[in-house]
Amino acid sequence: MSTSVYPQSPNTMNTFGRKFTLTTFGESHGEAVGGVVDGMPAGVAIDTAFIQQELNRRRPGQSKITTSRNEPDQVEILSGVFEGKSTGTPIGFVVRNTNQHSSDYDNMRELFRPSHADYTYAVKYGVRDHRGGGRTSARVTISRCVGGALAKLALKHLGIDITAYTSQVGDIKVEKNYTELDLALTETNAVRCPDLDKAAQMEQLITEVKADGDTIGGVITCVIKGCPVGLGEPEFDKLNAQLGAAMLGINAVKGVEFGDGFDFANKRGSQVNDIFLAREEAYDAESDSLSPTLPLPTATNHSGGIQGGLSNGQDIYFRVAFKPVATLLKEQQTVDRKGESTTLKAKGRHDPCVLPRAVPIVEAMAAMTILDAFLQNEGCKI
Repeated sequence: MSTSVYPQSPNTMNTFGRKFTLTTFGESHGEAVGGVVDGMPAGVAIDTAFIQQELNRRRPGQSKITTSRNEPDQVEILSGVFEGKSTGTPIGFVVRNTNQHSSDYDNMRELFRPSHADYTYAVKYGVRDHRGGGRTSARVTISRCVGGALAKLALKHLGIDITAYTSQVGDIKVEKNYTELDLALTETNAVRCPDLDKAAQMEQLITEVKADGDTIGGVITCVIKGCPVGLGEPEFDKLNAQLGAAMLGINAVKGVEFGDGFDFANKRGSQVNDIFLAREEAYDAESDSLSPTLPLPTATNHSGGIQGGLSNGQDIYFRVAFKPVATLLKEQQTVDRKGESTTLKAKGRHDPCVLPRAVPIVEAMAAMTILDAFLQNEGCKI
C-alpha cells in the first residue's frame, strides 16, 4: 500500500527530450500555458516575430473551419535571451489565457465524453479539471509550438528545414507525392494543403461536418530536408522511434508511418530497396571515411530517409494519422462518474477537424526531435 500523502502520485512526465528539453505547464482554462526550454545552443538569434508567427499558425479562431475561441496567444519570453540571442541558459516563456468560457463545460463536470481523456484522467488521478479538458486540452500544445520555433531557429543554422501539410481529410486524399507538390502553397489556404484542388474539397467537407455538429479525422505529412547522415541511435532510440514517440504524444494522433510505411508489407525487397548511386566527392581520402554532410544519393527513397534507425541523408518523410475530435456538438450516449447511463450534448467552441491547426504542432515536435538527436550525436566518433 502506498505511503504517499496523495492517493495517486502527481504526474512528473512533463518534459520532452534529452539534450534539448521542453518542460511544459498549464491548462486550457487556467491562468496561462507555458514552459521552459533547456539545452538551447548559445548564440542563436532569437526571432520573436518568427516564434509569434508559429503560434499564430496554431491559434484558434483563424478561419471558419476552426474553433471560434478568440485568443491572441501572445508569447512572453521571460529568460535565456540577451540582446536578441540565446545565452545557453533555460528559456522560460508564458502565454496568457484570455478568452475562456468555462461555463460552457458545466454539463461535463459529472460526465465522461466518449473517446475523450475525461475517464482515464479521473481514474488515474482521482481529480479532473473538466473546463476545456484541463491538461488534456490541445491548448497545451502552445508550449510545443514555442519550443519547436526555438528548435527551428537553431536548425536553420544547420541547413535543416521542416515542412508539414494536410494530406488527407476524411476520404479526400492528396494522391501526389510530396516531391510533385509546391510546398510553398501550404499556407495559402485554411486547410494547409499544397494541392489547391484537394484543399477546396477538404474545406467543403469540414464545413459540412461542422454544420452537422460532428467531427472528422485525417492525415498530416511531414518532410525534413537537410539532415546529416547518422542521426539517431542504433537500438532502442532509433530516429524513427524518437520521431514516432514525438508524434504519438500529440493529442488525437493514432498512427505514424515512415516512407512507404504499411505499403512495404505487400512488396518484395527487389521492389523497394533504395539503390545507392555513385558520389566520389563523398569520400575523404585523408580520413579514409565518408562524409556525413555529403550523403550518398539513392535512386529512390522508399525508406523515408531513415535506415537502420539512423538518418541516411535523404529527405525524411512520414505521415501522421489523427482521429476525429472526441467532443461533438450532437447528442451522444455516455455515463456519469457513478457509472450510470446518461446522454451528453457538448456546448462551447470546438474544432470540427484538428488537421489545419495541427500542422505547426507536427513541425514543432519534429524540429525538437531532430535538434535533440543532433545534439546527442555530437562526439559520437573521433
